[in-house]
Amino acid sequence: MEGKVALISAASKGLGRASAMAIAKRGASVALCSRNADEVAATAAEIAKEAGVETWHCSADLSKLEDVKKFVDGAAAHFGGVDVLVSNAGGPPPGEFDDFKDDDWYLAFDLSVMSAVRLVDAVLPHMKGRGYGRIIFLLSTSVREPIDNLLLSNVMRPAVAGLSKSLARNLAKDGILVNVVAPGTILTDRVRQRRQIVADKNNISLDEALESAAGEIPLKRLGEPDEFGAMVGFLASPEASYVSGGYYPVDGARLRGI
Repeated sequence: MEGKVALISAASKGLGRASAMAIAKRGASVALCSRNADEVAATAAEIAKEAGVETWHCSADLSKLEDVKKFVDGAAAHFGGVDVLVSNAGGPPPGEFDDFKDDDWYLAFDLSVMSAVRLVDAVLPHMKGRGYGRIIFLLSTSVREPIDNLLLSNVMRPAVAGLSKSLARNLAKDGILVNVVAPGTILTDRVRQRRQIVADKNNISLDEALESAAGEIPLKRLGEPDEFGAMVGFLASPEASYVSGGYYPVDGARLRGI
């Protein structure tokens, strides 16, 4: 992927960072954003050092249109265009239906759905006409199977999957490929936080809560971020030249549905 430029949002840690690292190790220059300026600066420096590629970064709140434009236009100006977009955003807060008011729904919609819409809208003028295009949405297995106590995610993530499928058809004429990658239980800070809530509720240790989660997965272990990143790196690469409109879970066979 030498000579290619990839933008990865919410990339200072977790699945975004793993995706950026996997793409960078294939030779692409990468632009990263995160709400935390210090964290994204440190991650950009680490990727540049480990992968030996040029990086660019900025702080951005993906729920704000002006921040999305700052990220995309700034990166495109720095590198001269965009070849790959990895659309990632932090998940909405946990809870069930009675836990949320109108404002909570609008905030979740801005964060999970409109961030994806705005990223694509800002990127396409910089991607079309370059002879190479990849858009990859990082979502959740909740697209296929709702997850307890994650009602907002269960509603918002499928909306972005619908966007992905529609874009795959609409952008095919431009040679732009669009796919979804969905993590199962990958060992990130977010998963640790969610399992800590379970641990506290059941008066057990975090390690015991993580072990219990692993027991529900056919592979009997949690996924590692770099295992998830490998799938993103493949879909971003020239090897995936006839792969578009797909939904790819990285979940250790946890999903039961076909």
